[in-house]
Amino acid sequence: MLLAEYAQPLAGGLLIGLASAILLFFNGRIAGVSGIARGLFTNNKQDFFARLLFLAGLVVGAWLYEGVSGQTPIPREHFPPLLLALAGVLVATGTSLARGCTSGHGVCGLARFSQRSLIAVITFLITAIVTAYTVRHIWGIY
Repeated sequence: MLLAEYAQPLAGGLLIGLASAILLFFNGRIAGVSGIARGLFTNNKQDFFARLLFLAGLVVGAWLYEGVSGQTPIPREHFPPLLLALAGVLVATGTSLARGCTSGHGVCGLARFSQRSLIAVITFLITAIVTAYTVRHIWGIY
């Protein structure tokens, strides 16, 4: 059934939006994962525990979903680990240059009608399309 196919992504999107709205409403904070993670390594330890709990919630939430649904994520086979590590470094560099990640700009920034976030999201999407095309069709890695 078509609805069942879209139920999980729809529920996930609604939960992400709800969590972002709750964080903004009650704490006045944007749910940008890269900014929250970066804050763990700064000298300002005022909200260290809150940041740690937020990030732990991401991991625990995925673990709970796996336990409840019985669906285990399948790792990508035949993908070079060095390329995955390079991708991680490039994503971290990109989020630093954009002063935020897809969750901060895409979910929270667009919801606040931020022009800077709109430009960042367009840049993210164009970069992702070019990267996916290059990796799959030019380099032949699936």
